[in-house]
Amino acid sequence: MKEALQFYIDGQWVDPVTPKTLDVINPATEEVYGRISLGSAADVDKAVAAARKAFDSFSTTSREQRIELLGKIVAAYQARLADFAATISAEMGAPAWLAKAAQAPSGLAHFANALEVLKSYEFEEAQGTTLVVKEPVGVCGLITPWNWPINQIACKVAPALAAGCTMVLKPSEVAPLNAILLAEVLHDAGVPAGVFNLVNGDGPTVGAAISAHPDIDMVSFTGSTRAGREVAKAGADSIKRVAQELGGKSANIVLDDADLEKAVASGVQQCFMNSGQSCNAPTRMFVPRDKHAEALAIAKAAAEGTVVAAPDAEKVNIGPVVSETQWKKIQDLIAKGIEEGAELVAGGPGKPEGLEKGYYVKPTIFGNVNNEMTVAREEIFGPVLVIIPYDDEEEAIRLANDTVYGLSGYVQSGDAARARRVASRLRTGNVHINGAGADFKAPFGGYKQSGNGREWGEHGFEEFLEVKAILGGAA
Repeated sequence: MKEALQFYIDGQWVDPVTPKTLDVINPATEEVYGRISLGSAADVDKAVAAARKAFDSFSTTSREQRIELLGKIVAAYQARLADFAATISAEMGAPAWLAKAAQAPSGLAHFANALEVLKSYEFEEAQGTTLVVKEPVGVCGLITPWNWPINQIACKVAPALAAGCTMVLKPSEVAPLNAILLAEVLHDAGVPAGVFNLVNGDGPTVGAAISAHPDIDMVSFTGSTRAGREVAKAGADSIKRVAQELGGKSANIVLDDADLEKAVASGVQQCFMNSGQSCNAPTRMFVPRDKHAEALAIAKAAAEGTVVAAPDAEKVNIGPVVSETQWKKIQDLIAKGIEEGAELVAGGPGKPEGLEKGYYVKPTIFGNVNNEMTVAREEIFGPVLVIIPYDDEEEAIRLANDTVYGLSGYVQSGDAARARRVASRLRTGNVHINGAGADFKAPFGGYKQSGNGREWGEHGFEEFLEVKAILGGAA
């Protein structure tokens, strides 16, 4: 069992002010994998004080100094890549191949990308006689989730460091041990004391203390829309900047000129990736009404061909979902879909055969869904896909936009120009055309209740900067 009972504050591992422990559960076995301490507002106060003190010097470091530091972090992270993969797989259930190929490397990619942005970013620009200067925003509170844990930690920590900010991180208490590894990497790379601080804990205690803290200048939060509302409210009293990446219920529009077999099969696979625990997963598939029956047959075959197994199994597509709480939520929503009259095409309630231990979910497809059903409205965060028939392109676009969310979208078409035209009408932060994958240099974030602000690439870097006008400074 891995124990990580201390917090990383001011360059040292320190005991919590008030001891209180929490078991970290391996979702594949339901057994204890590790143990952490749960922090308090007093621990946050200590971390914020360290970050505030360090900001004065770190914010004035040169571009060259931060380039050198990020280079050392990239090297130190690369050396621990296998440790990150193994830890993530054990604490949140990602298949070993996914942890090695995507989960762990995504964090490395964000640090490498922040380094590249820093090398060429223009921090000063003359506008007539005025000099416009971009400076670090200050002390940042970073609150991150469990589903792509190091990805969402790194896409905040990396640009914050590159910009010259100091920070306090609260990772998810459900999957916190990868953050301990990152603290070790940053320490070994020589990040100055107080620049990066880590306090484990839950949202109502540590998350709330960070959100409301008067000495924190910015909060960057990734998680549920419900929790995002609380973070925004807590931050309002001190008028701090709040950047949020929240929930999603992303539409996947399969147009009538798409390769139906390819579009539907790949759509199922994308939806189920990471056991459906991705905020930008294409969980609502729209297909032409006259191709609906054919699409259901393709989707059924794809779902039944999805191998659910232990993360370390030789052949596995998806592992368990992260926790018993999450498993029960998914089961309730599957039951709601059946109750409301959606056609159960594949999967359904309960665990897959032979997997009684562990939080495993049957890959589930619902057909003949209408956009008013609960399974079409709520974020399920599991391997559950709903297929909705439409009559024409206009209806597909209208239905796709008929959601409180707007994080991602997907369009499948045999005509690239048509796909781009449809993509331009989706009210969502990004759109994938014909299976295009992630781009770490592109902005990532949502419209509507999927959040505000952007992460990744130059846009994510700029979230950690303030803009100052020095009038007469360019004369």
